[in-house]
Amino acid sequence: MAAFSFNKLVVFGVGLIGGSLARALRERAGATGEVVGVGRSIKSVERALEIGLIDSAVSLDDDGALELALRDADFVLIAAPVAQTEPLLRRIAPFLDVRTILTDVGSTKNDVVAAARAALGDHVGQFVPGHPIAGRESSGPDAAIPDLYIDRNVVLCPLPENSPEVVERVADMWLATGASVHRMTAGQHDGVLASVSHLPHVLSFALVEMILQAPDAALKFSFAAGGFRDFTRIAASSPEMWRDVCIANRAALLIEIDAYTNVLARFRQAIETSDGAALEAAFERSRARREPNSNMAARSKPPTNPHNS
Repeated sequence: MAAFSFNKLVVFGVGLIGGSLARALRERAGATGEVVGVGRSIKSVERALEIGLIDSAVSLDDDGALELALRDADFVLIAAPVAQTEPLLRRIAPFLDVRTILTDVGSTKNDVVAAARAALGDHVGQFVPGHPIAGRESSGPDAAIPDLYIDRNVVLCPLPENSPEVVERVADMWLATGASVHRMTAGQHDGVLASVSHLPHVLSFALVEMILQAPDAALKFSFAAGGFRDFTRIAASSPEMWRDVCIANRAALLIEIDAYTNVLARFRQAIETSDGAALEAAFERSRARREPNSNMAARSKPPTNPHNS
């Protein structure tokens, strides 16, 4: 683990992602700075306080407490659904110190960049867009674990206004959790993630929805085995978060849905015409690429490029 220290980290959304970052910095990186949790629900941040994720709990609606929480903060982490990014940044902008570094964990980046520019104006250089590609199906403070980010990829999408020092500080924070840090443009990030993350979630939700609408849904679910459970595991993810992701990244996601639909139509044609050779060839290509010893398995080692950190 890389060494990392801070005086005060303010986390907006102390659930799985924000809470796991706090735990990783303390338990794995040995950081001793103050961690303040801020939430829309005081009950959630009080739970985070109760289990030791944070040192103090603040309600987003409390102006005095929020101003005090942000005073002299080194870092602010926005770990909330992407649709909340602009309202949150507007809420805290009057209380921000010019030395405070802000970053986020949103699954989409073009919309987050636009939100940051709208909310922060000339201070947008303090904000470094980020996305840790990690998660679990469970959520909330109790789901936070210190090793969530080990050998996981974190993407940073630096802005022209960011100083190299600010970007490196954010990179160092994630490196201290055991993650591998890479850099992309916001557009590149959204195109890649639409294909390998957002589309799979949509397909998983869609399959469960299809069966739910069947008259014999209960019977079908009662016979669902390993393949179904593996494919639909991510359908247990946060509906609120994935609603926002789909809408925020709709342009890139629609391209991927159309591409997938075209492939599915090819498969349907091959099945309808009993074209076993076409099916086998396609299945073999997929199997070979998905083999455990293929590059797909090396999640922490994407191809080297000049944007990698």
